[in-house]
Amino acid sequence: MKTLCFAAAAALALAGPVAAQSAGDWTLGFGIANVDPKSDNGTLAGGTVPTSIGDNTRPQITFEYFIRDNIGIEVLGALPFRHSIRSNGTEIGTVRHLPPVVSLQYHFDLTPRWKPFVGIGVNFTGFFDAEAKGPLEGADLRVKNSWGLAAHLGTDYWINDRAALRADLRWIDIDSDVMLDGAKIGRVEVDPVVVGVSYVMKF
Repeated sequence: MKTLCFAAAAALALAGPVAAQSAGDWTLGFGIANVDPKSDNGTLAGGTVPTSIGDNTRPQITFEYFIRDNIGIEVLGALPFRHSIRSNGTEIGTVRHLPPVVSLQYHFDLTPRWKPFVGIGVNFTGFFDAEAKGPLEGADLRVKNSWGLAAHLGTDYWINDRAALRADLRWIDIDSDVMLDGAKIGRVEVDPVVVGVSYVMKF
């Protein structure tokens, strides 16, 4: 009996309790994210030019401050993403963008170590360095900035009281007007799914 009790105590000690996120805590996460726009992003030139936007992977950073126990406000940032714009398989341009997101999130105390979370927020996507290529080369290509909603879900696995591994999934509403030589030629609905993995530290 003593041996059994000792084994149980040892197992609990190895597992180690991990406290819930408390009001006043803040976390900093470093990782990578893949932005994968939806298929058939839109049409240009009155519907005669179907467009598709390729995916891209870049480092990301997150900061979250807990305003109440298990409830945090998160800010997402990343290095600029670069996307290829294609029509019928031909590259017609490239563009870079930054998609910062501010989210309100709820973290669940599922187990001492697994902490799933959900969130909803607002995204601002700033497009820049657009460049026309292929049949459009030489033209002035611009993609307008975008505001939209964002949804977030994921889970943290807490290694100890101060560090966790995170896997998460976002959907971002990004709809942008496309300009060529100053005239609007259409609209793209990027609406990407963003898949990320991060190392998160709590302070």
